[in-house]
Amino acid sequence: MPASALVWLRRDLRCHDHAALYHALRRFERVYCVFVFDTDILDALLTRCDRRVEFIHASVCALDEDLRALAARSGAPGGGLIVRHGTAVQCIVQLARSLGVREVLANRDYEPAALARDRRVADGLAACGIAFSDYKDQVLLEQGEVLNQLGQPYSVFTPYKRTWLQKLDAFQTKPYPVERHAHHLAVPPAGERLPTLADLGFVATNLADLQLPVGSRGAQQLLQDFLPHMAAYKLARDFPGRKGVSYLSVHLRFGTVSIRQLASLAARQAAQGCEGAQTWLSELAWRDFYFMILWHHPHVVTQAFRPEYDRVQWDDAPEYWQAWCAARTGYPLVDAAMRQLLQTGYMHNRLRMVVASFLTKDLGIDWRRGERFFAQHLNDYDLAANNGGWQWAASTGCDAQPWFRIFNPVAQSQKFDPDGRFIRRYLPELACVPDKHLHFPASMKPLELQACGLRLGIDYPLPVVDHASARERTLMRFHFLGRGREAS
Repeated sequence: MPASALVWLRRDLRCHDHAALYHALRRFERVYCVFVFDTDILDALLTRCDRRVEFIHASVCALDEDLRALAARSGAPGGGLIVRHGTAVQCIVQLARSLGVREVLANRDYEPAALARDRRVADGLAACGIAFSDYKDQVLLEQGEVLNQLGQPYSVFTPYKRTWLQKLDAFQTKPYPVERHAHHLAVPPAGERLPTLADLGFVATNLADLQLPVGSRGAQQLLQDFLPHMAAYKLARDFPGRKGVSYLSVHLRFGTVSIRQLASLAARQAAQGCEGAQTWLSELAWRDFYFMILWHHPHVVTQAFRPEYDRVQWDDAPEYWQAWCAARTGYPLVDAAMRQLLQTGYMHNRLRMVVASFLTKDLGIDWRRGERFFAQHLNDYDLAANNGGWQWAASTGCDAQPWFRIFNPVAQSQKFDPDGRFIRRYLPELACVPDKHLHFPASMKPLELQACGLRLGIDYPLPVVDHASARERTLMRFHFLGRGREAS
């Protein structure tokens, strides 16, 4: 009987340039593919109306079609995706046994909960005499591949990036030739069908209205749209009112696009002196950096990277917290960013820094609360990057924003949304406010407010805090840690 294997897809929802799928197809005569809608994850969600679940579901359906098409092009009768709904441990072990496979292959995950899950799956498989193996796929360089001269992980990004760039050669970005071995794709068992969103216990969101492309084809569509703009990325990426970024973050999160493909494209243009491509490649390095930090320092999930910052005394300010969550802070750029998140599940990266700084430095609220809020609402939520970004903004993490440098939300608004294009899109109640006052309507005089028909405190909230006063309070909050440097 031909040897068979099972490829367990998780955050790698594509069938091209796929490490685990390539190794399975190359080594085994018959290869099945499975995705599990893991109830350990789904049951923990706060709502049955979740854009991420809908995005995953649509991408899984697209992947099933892609696998069938891949098999057909190779002349094989196989292809297609097996889908299960239940706990990963039970579903994978039971399916592997019923299919009689010798090995289950997957691409490596780095989050503590995922590592624990994989250990349980491996143990369950081992008890049945079935092997489990995993492969590097969702990052370019992992774990201990980028170390300093002492053989230790970096805690500062710039020297990490220098070493990362030195190691990022053509081999690291070479695609896995899945197509060459696609004739080994197996036919799913008879009677298999894909569950509907309702079968999973979820309802549709506004994902269709957002016109967010799904699946591998959606990722390639976005990539092709971005390539002509890559050269301008360095300058355009900080302006939320412009189309300056790739919008591929959700596709990277769920692996509908290969990180190797992106890095290869960026590296080729960067080598030709394209500053935009160099900057975009640096963003991919940041992504690997945060995965590396999470791998070596899993305590960052619940604690500050630097233990001394766990001594920071954050405020319990429910009225401030509610204003931030509801986009009612009185600072237009902060509120527009939060509305973008609530309405679309996306937030521009510059704005993630602004709203995180505002929560921690202006409102004095623990970064962990903001991190959890983002985890609930971001389509592209990724523990490593989200945690790293929040700790950077809160000045508690590795390579963090120095605590004495505090974003001024008005200055950030004036600099990165000077004509108010982004603010007016998400705060239409401010549409008639002149540009010079749009970034801080509270500065307007009564006659100016009357002229544009804006009633502060009614149509738009008054500022919940005074930035200058909040800044001084933050400096005092951090000063006791003994850093001893005055604000500049």
